[in-house]
Amino acid sequence: METLRTPEERFTDLPEFPYAPRYVEVDDGEGGRLRVAVVDEGPADGETVLLLHGEPSWSFLYRRMIPVLVDAGLRVVAPDLVGFGRSDKPAQRTDHTYARHVAWMRQALLDELDLRDVTFVGQDWGALIGLRLVAENPERFARVVIANGGLPTGDRPVTEAFLAWRRFSQESPQFQVGRVVSNGCTSDLPADVVAAYDAPFPDERYTAGPRVLPALVPADADDPAAADNRAAWEVLSRWDKPFLTAFSDGDAITRGGERVFQKLVPGAQGRTHPTLVGGGHFLQEDVGPELARVVADLIAATPLPEGQ
Repeated sequence: METLRTPEERFTDLPEFPYAPRYVEVDDGEGGRLRVAVVDEGPADGETVLLLHGEPSWSFLYRRMIPVLVDAGLRVVAPDLVGFGRSDKPAQRTDHTYARHVAWMRQALLDELDLRDVTFVGQDWGALIGLRLVAENPERFARVVIANGGLPTGDRPVTEAFLAWRRFSQESPQFQVGRVVSNGCTSDLPADVVAAYDAPFPDERYTAGPRVLPALVPADADDPAAADNRAAWEVLSRWDKPFLTAFSDGDAITRGGERVFQKLVPGAQGRTHPTLVGGGHFLQEDVGPELARVVADLIAATPLPEGQ
């Protein structure tokens, strides 16, 4: 597998993001190795919050949430998906599959970092990958917060907004990641923030991951990932640990998706699920501190059982 590694100088002087990554290695699935970057902040003995970004962003997306969570005494782990951020980037679109992305994050987070009693927070593709990890390793997770994300199986129609985005991602001759993120926010992003989203991708060769992931979302019942996602839903339909949705009020792509979780996941029933006013698709940018407080409050209100 041909892989690219973004030069480190692309990540100097990032606004509000002083965090130095730690690195772990995972199998690429073809006999090679991939380096995965992970932000790991806060007290080592604090409860672990896993922040998983989606596409086409990277852990920089969580910079407004990390300080709030650390101040609450929590350990924050925010990896860059393979193909994104400081992580290695397989160069061909065919290198990227849904199953591989799940396997890469499982190796990095559960095998290498050995995370346990995790509160998982996922948005966009972070939810698609992270909910598979939760369902396939439920003993490692204590709570779930989904913010503008889902776990599609292809059995229900996707939104027109998503179909338009998928067409753009596959057909547009230029793929400017910073502009994509900016367009998914309700707030105006400063130029240096837009540049930080562009930083992992010096040129088009580096964008195989962001380009292909929209095409890997199961939109048909016979999608290669549909069966595994249905199996994950079987587990989630019995999940009775705390499960919260925290969607924004301004995301056309995932609007209404929270109702599926609230109806089908036992751990979501009987809870007050906040709607974060003023947030777009990338609500971490628009209302990041508010989302972080939702997460911290859930952890404080649902302590781990004695002995854990």
